[in-house]
Amino acid sequence: MIDHNNENNQLPKELCSVFSELEIFKHLRKAGIKKSFGFTGSYLFQLVFCLIFQHRNWFSLLGSKKADQYPAKDAVYRFLNQSTFNWRRFLLSFSASTIQKVDCLTDKTRPKVFIIDDSSFDRNRSKKVELLARCFDHASQKMRFYKGFRMLTLGWSDGCTFMPIDFSLLSSKTSQINGISTDIDKRTSGYKRRLNALQTAPEQIPDMIKRALSSGIDAGYVLMDTWFTMPPLIKGIVEQGIDVIGMVKATKQRYLVNGQLVSLKQLYRLAQPVQGKKGILRSIHCVMSNGIPVKIVFIQNRNKKSEWLAILSTDCTLLEQEIVRIYGMRWDIEVFFKTTKSLLKLQKEFQGRSYDGLISHTTIVFSRYIVLAWQNRCNTDERTLGGLFYELCDEVNELDWAVALQQLIELFQDVLKQTKSTLKKLIENQLQQWIAGLPSYIKAYLPISLCES
Repeated sequence: MIDHNNENNQLPKELCSVFSELEIFKHLRKAGIKKSFGFTGSYLFQLVFCLIFQHRNWFSLLGSKKADQYPAKDAVYRFLNQSTFNWRRFLLSFSASTIQKVDCLTDKTRPKVFIIDDSSFDRNRSKKVELLARCFDHASQKMRFYKGFRMLTLGWSDGCTFMPIDFSLLSSKTSQINGISTDIDKRTSGYKRRLNALQTAPEQIPDMIKRALSSGIDAGYVLMDTWFTMPPLIKGIVEQGIDVIGMVKATKQRYLVNGQLVSLKQLYRLAQPVQGKKGILRSIHCVMSNGIPVKIVFIQNRNKKSEWLAILSTDCTLLEQEIVRIYGMRWDIEVFFKTTKSLLKLQKEFQGRSYDGLISHTTIVFSRYIVLAWQNRCNTDERTLGGLFYELCDEVNELDWAVALQQLIELFQDVLKQTKSTLKKLIENQLQQWIAGLPSYIKAYLPISLCES
């Protein structure tokens, strides 16, 4: 664990290099997350960040034999409950910086998307949590009510790596159990987050996307499910210059086709059948009631093949299969919700009553996910191993790997010519062992002189 006696070497070796590479401390300072005395903000951030990786919670750590090596309980809770810290700015800055690193590994022609969804944030055993509300869980099969918040989340994905960008823990004006604390300073970032909590999701989403675009994050589409794909929100997003792809359901919403306003079910009957595309039934171009032209693709419901599902796209130039493929990237955020709740201790690790504490801990959990997502990308994408692969590789599925492998071996040979004899023999032996373990069909593409030497 972190030792406060040596604050310059606080992190485990596995995380130290990642914190340095992703410049987490710099983003903390930019967000004003710092202290003027006592334990530093970066130290307390690391302490909370590392708890999950040590399989400990704060309560068990304070009850251990090493409790005297760490700050008192109040020091950590004061840090988490500080309303002046701008956690939204930190998360946005940190995620934008990491996304730029990931973006360098992604083909420019590959679609990159924003994904919007919400998930339940349970506090069923709580009574005095600030802004606690009675919420309806529309995603649960039981269709239950629970005490807590709706965690509205905006994320970014390139189809391989997902990064959370922004979030809001939504309370309710009508089903609110507790209100805003009277002790909060109305000039602080924490008070602004509380005001956001009382807004509806459609009111917040355009601002979330605007902040993400202003921070330099590149995305071509916004993906949403049926709960968000409504005409006013679609219009607000399209006006920012970004297209929407989302699933729609049969409601009172009407579509203009050939001068007639029709429902979604009537639209299905008017749509032309799509031939030769498995699972894709029909598609049609139409105009929404607010004047936005869209293309709607009807696909077969896998769970009930006698029924169909409809996917809407404001980019009418996309092919049907491309619309379906891009919309499939929306599943990344569902995996993110499951990971943060099951593995990263979202909702469970700290049980504070302050709304600032909920925001700060949720941000730290999201930061854990960003670090793990970056490490996963580094371990699975060979282009992160150095500048050599940046020059030799494009996208994995587009790489002429035979030519690249030959170029790689030739570069190794050039390096060997410039090294000392002892080091040269060591490298040659290691390279020969590596080549010997390759399948014969790969050896056929290697330079013959090297294989036989």
